[in-house]
Amino acid sequence: MSLPKSVVLYDTTLRDGAQGEGISFSLQDKIRIAQKLDEFGIHYIEGGWPGSNPKDSDFFAAVRELTWQNAKITAFSMTRRKGMPVDADDNIAALIRCGAPVIAIVGKSWIHHVRHALHTTPDENLRMISDTVSYLKKAGREVVYDAEHFFDGYREDPKYALETLLAAQAAGADWIVLCDTNGGSLPHDVEEIVHRVREQVQAPLGIHTHNDSELAVANALAAVRAGATQVQGTINGIGERSGNCNLLSVIANLELKMGIHCVGQEKLKKLRELSYFVSEVANLVPNDKQPFVGRSVFAHKGGMHTDAVAKDPRTYEHIDPELVGNTRRFLVSELTGKAGIVEKAKEFGLHLTKDSPYTAQILKDIKAKERDGYEYESADASLELLMRRRLGLVPPFFEIVNFTVIVTHRNGLLMAEAKVRLRVFDDEIVEAAEGDGPVHALDLALRKGLERFYPQIASMRLIDYKVRVVNSAAATAAKVRVLIESRDEVGSWVTIGVSENIIEASLIALQDSLMYGLLRRLGAPVLTAPVT
Repeated sequence: MSLPKSVVLYDTTLRDGAQGEGISFSLQDKIRIAQKLDEFGIHYIEGGWPGSNPKDSDFFAAVRELTWQNAKITAFSMTRRKGMPVDADDNIAALIRCGAPVIAIVGKSWIHHVRHALHTTPDENLRMISDTVSYLKKAGREVVYDAEHFFDGYREDPKYALETLLAAQAAGADWIVLCDTNGGSLPHDVEEIVHRVREQVQAPLGIHTHNDSELAVANALAAVRAGATQVQGTINGIGERSGNCNLLSVIANLELKMGIHCVGQEKLKKLRELSYFVSEVANLVPNDKQPFVGRSVFAHKGGMHTDAVAKDPRTYEHIDPELVGNTRRFLVSELTGKAGIVEKAKEFGLHLTKDSPYTAQILKDIKAKERDGYEYESADASLELLMRRRLGLVPPFFEIVNFTVIVTHRNGLLMAEAKVRLRVFDDEIVEAAEGDGPVHALDLALRKGLERFYPQIASMRLIDYKVRVVNSAAATAAKVRVLIESRDEVGSWVTIGVSENIIEASLIALQDSLMYGLLRRLGAPVLTAPVT
């Protein structure tokens, strides 16, 4: 079996992806994503269904004025309506008016749908396909014919399913795309059916899969093995129900595993960046465990794993993460061995050895903290402080001597007041502040006391605050874990605090946040040689 040398990428994030629950793109969102896809090297960008809603019509009007380096902007619609001349169909007229150089037309290839969804005859369905494709070709458009429910249709009536493809081909379709619309096919079935189609259809074939059986990517790759040279999908696999085929995984597998060109090695290094860009615009939390691009997929935690990866990454990594723009991470926890501590310290610019008593003590410290409910995988700033404190590398920027927090109910409103006593070098100061809540009041009081000594604190701000109960069985006496994310003009960092008292847990995380921020800005003693 000979594989194709290259595969064309067809992105439908802006149309099929937008049908996913909780996803809504503004006009500007759609334009930004389209430009990013073009920059990345996607060949076809399906922008929407002109005439179905004003936003999609506005999109096609806007993109006509833009320059596209790699992509062909594609409009989507369906075949003409049953019993209607093609030149009288408003949907078809809207396709021509939108000015898109490529038009994708979806038609029925499953006899069950023809009879029970369209309520028409098999012959009229064939005419609908032929008339629409022919009309658009005469209008000078490149036409992509999407054979909806093709695999279900082929299993029920292979002869008729093929007739629908041949009707599109005879009318001049430039691409014929086989769709697993319900997402229920298996890879071996897809590969066998595409191979049979390839023997009877001369037009270039594409594949469009859905992820209802969690096989969308596998089915797309199986189709490529059988002769498909276009793959349709969405970024991050967004889409209705379980989602569409994840183009990012397809691209990585084609380029790195199958030796098939689609964007090239340099563009591949932007894969993770593209994933996070689309998540951000779509207002979705990135999936840390998403293959190839997720934050966790090259993260190593177990002691045996980290030790082996430190010696040779190939022992537990199927590819070099840098090939897809990702990074290797070593997680530190009670499962971590000394090799993991050494590698994590290296990330922080600290030079330890496995045989150093400091390394053993840091590992002991971490295990003790995790018994108390700490979890450092998401709190690198607190972890770095723990290591540096054990090594004596944290300057005594300040010390919290004591604090008081009072919550009162005044005139129907809850108010919090915090008072902190701080020691900064030889000075001891007391500051108070009111806030919307106890943590807010503590944060303000700390800043008031410290900014006179460290004006850099003014640019540091808290941007996220999370609380989680550690041992819920203890009910109201349970420990809580507080994670605080902070940011300045340079970047962001996360700190952690744990206590049975949510105020104390918050204060621990706040103290670490300010301490780490000062460490970043003012510097700290540096290890110039490994600690042995």
